[in-house]
Amino acid sequence: MNRRTFIKVCNALGIVLPLQPFISACSTNKTISKNDNTNPVIIIGAGAAGLVAGYLLKQQGVCFKILEASTQFGGRMKHTTEFANFPIPLGAEWIHVDPKILTEIINNDSVDIKVKTKMYDPKIDYGLFEGTKVSLDEMEMSEDSKLINSTWLDFFERYILPSVENHISYNAIVTHIDYSTDQIKVGIANGNLIASQVIVTVPVKNLQQNRITFVPDLPARKQSAIEQVEIWGGFKAFIEFSHKFYPTFVGFNQVSPSADGEKLYYDAAYGQGTTRHILGLFAVGDESFPYVEMSDDKLIQYILEELDTLFDGKASAHYIKHIFHNWNNEPYINSAYVSNNARWQTVKRLGESVDGRLFFAGEAYTDGSDWGSVHAAVYSAKDAVKDILTL
Repeated sequence: MNRRTFIKVCNALGIVLPLQPFISACSTNKTISKNDNTNPVIIIGAGAAGLVAGYLLKQQGVCFKILEASTQFGGRMKHTTEFANFPIPLGAEWIHVDPKILTEIINNDSVDIKVKTKMYDPKIDYGLFEGTKVSLDEMEMSEDSKLINSTWLDFFERYILPSVENHISYNAIVTHIDYSTDQIKVGIANGNLIASQVIVTVPVKNLQQNRITFVPDLPARKQSAIEQVEIWGGFKAFIEFSHKFYPTFVGFNQVSPSADGEKLYYDAAYGQGTTRHILGLFAVGDESFPYVEMSDDKLIQYILEELDTLFDGKASAHYIKHIFHNWNNEPYINSAYVSNNARWQTVKRLGESVDGRLFFAGEAYTDGSDWGSVHAAVYSAKDAVKDILTL
């Protein structure tokens, strides 16, 4: 049973996937004695999972370091504030669970969270599905919320980053992890760092491309999962128009159930309190192929022609400007996320720890019940920290 089927079955049975409780804050005497300044927990990657793992370890008084290969935090949470008068999310955009996930991430009742969200209404917000109006429920988006005048990156920058920022080393490209002895050696350009435990949060594509060498090799079970799991490529576009001629969502059913990919046009200005008219395009897997292979000039013409077919030539008539983001070309990421059609057993193997010292967290490294989202990355980070604290 894959992720999409699993969630559909739960919905059909009236089962609501629960939000998992976070670790309760505790006194600093919970600190693991062997985690001192010379043997910290090393977290590889400063995306959602890496930041949350560091944040929770900080709450527990555990020494840690975060190694980030790029020059900035966030991973697949990325935005631009230059295209419109509200932030445009180039990566992770929606909240796919109850918005109280934001409170759970912070894990501190004394923090006043000033973040607004808006849930889509299936009775009002609809898409075109081969020319037929359908509810968001049929498009599997009835429980999704939109961050208002904010993005996932904004949330992490405001509430999570301040606790961990001094623990992040940027331009720190990890080349190998040697866990063959009692001390784990994490190799970077200028030598080895010593760790008590390591939390790997890099995208699976990096492991498929053997960018990190493990000594000894990872167990055959985990290595097989890494090699076999399909990773979707991803593309997003945002096009501004002088007039709003489109509904909240435009869905497509040209992807057969057995195919890998999704495509969606949507109102990117939804709920943002703006007079700007900006349409977003989200395409992953097979559906992203036409968009990632063209030059910029040809691509905007391709998109406008596609929209003109749907909306009687209104796209070209009202076009102002656009911005593209191809996640296949993003350094140290090179992909979107694990295919929705992956087998949950494979995802579960991706998330398994190794030797009680190597832990894996991120959208792909879960317990197999869900994946491919910020909240899945957050929960996997929580699980990794919990396992480390109970060693």
